[in-house]
Amino acid sequence: MARVDVVMPQMGESIAEGTLSKWLKKVGDPVKRDEPIFEISTDKVDAEIPAPTSGVLAEILVQEGQTVPVQTLVARVETDVNAAVGAGAAAAPSAPAAAATETAAPKAAVAAGGPPQKQSASSAAASSHQTPAASTQSTHGNGAGANSLESRLRTKSSPLVRRMAADHGVELSALHGSGIAGRVTKRDLLEFLESGGSAGAAQRPAASAPSPVAHGPLPEPWPGDSVEPMTKMRALIADHMVASRHTSAHVSTFFEVDFTRIARIRAKHRAEFEKTTGEKLTYLPFIIKAVTDGLRAHPVLNSAVRGNEIIYRKQINIGIAVALDWGLIVPVIKNADNLSLTGLTRTLNDLANRARTKRLDPREVQEGTFTITNPGVFGSMIGTPIINQPQVGILCLGAIEKRPKVIAGPDGEDTIAIRTCSYLSLSFDHRIVDGADADRFMSFVKKHLETFPDAVL
Repeated sequence: MARVDVVMPQMGESIAEGTLSKWLKKVGDPVKRDEPIFEISTDKVDAEIPAPTSGVLAEILVQEGQTVPVQTLVARVETDVNAAVGAGAAAAPSAPAAAATETAAPKAAVAAGGPPQKQSASSAAASSHQTPAASTQSTHGNGAGANSLESRLRTKSSPLVRRMAADHGVELSALHGSGIAGRVTKRDLLEFLESGGSAGAAQRPAASAPSPVAHGPLPEPWPGDSVEPMTKMRALIADHMVASRHTSAHVSTFFEVDFTRIARIRAKHRAEFEKTTGEKLTYLPFIIKAVTDGLRAHPVLNSAVRGNEIIYRKQINIGIAVALDWGLIVPVIKNADNLSLTGLTRTLNDLANRARTKRLDPREVQEGTFTITNPGVFGSMIGTPIINQPQVGILCLGAIEKRPKVIAGPDGEDTIAIRTCSYLSLSFDHRIVDGADADRFMSFVKKHLETFPDAVL
């Protein structure tokens, strides 16, 4: 039989695991190539994952609600439809047991400190698709200490966790993590540091490492209250927001921008633009264009911190925060500085529409270098957003509205005029971005928007 493995995809560069939230097909169902077969949930995206090939869903190895590392084998698709007809019915009742067996064996091995059981051929094939970091870790021996299976699994954390541990001098292999197979999560590391943990304390053997303890009493529900568990996406967003606050030195600066010229350009070209492209011409593509030019002129805002090093990104990839009914997602416009207003508009609308319908490709939420969030569409005047790690800046757009402003008339006298304005705020990482750098960048963006050339469409 020709069976094709279906694995848990990596939905972001800092994501090490995902939750299989819903199966859209059951064992024995026919599937077409690129047809969604299950949904996953991470802090970055809720997405429908397509079938890698056409055939019949022959096996389900990970059940709804399970959280597994990326590249874990979750199902198999049988491409030989005739062979799958009989296999489908037989595999259906045994799938939960098979998943439980495959999950229990590694956990039992970890608890015993020994190696897991020998992989099946399919599992070995899935392992061959590991990320470079994972592959490097799996080449070490199974001896005790730092190279034991348990310590290797613990240190197989996300890049963000490893960077935070390096910044604080914490040895991850010495901590007991709450993640899959003892993996140390951001929450584990933050709670360890908040509880007074230090690099020295983390050097002790894992068996004696203190369990992280949350500070403060937990609130209790009162009569009449309802209690609902966080979704996987919400819980991981919470982790990332707290981790970002602990990682970056957040500072915000605020500028008022006059959008009157942009408003006139939109009014002049809107009908023709929409007729030609089929897209609505909003303010956001103008802002993205100004930001990309600003990042090129001020590259420190398009960088990342790695320990005591600064990585200056050559690509300018703009993440756009999109509000969903079930959370928040940040699809990325790759090489945004190479796109015209028309290209930005098309790409922006396409990404936003597919984000809301769970049809984003995993690569489309990765490799952002700077983020823009737009709460102004809900009426917000101003905000101080949390930086999207590992970036060092995020721009917040307030509501664009008409306001009375004092301006100089043709004769030099001050006069009150009605202008279309908005407040823009920038949250930046003061570890590497000084206030002067941030304000020069914002001044550039402000000037660019207030003098935007009419022929740029």
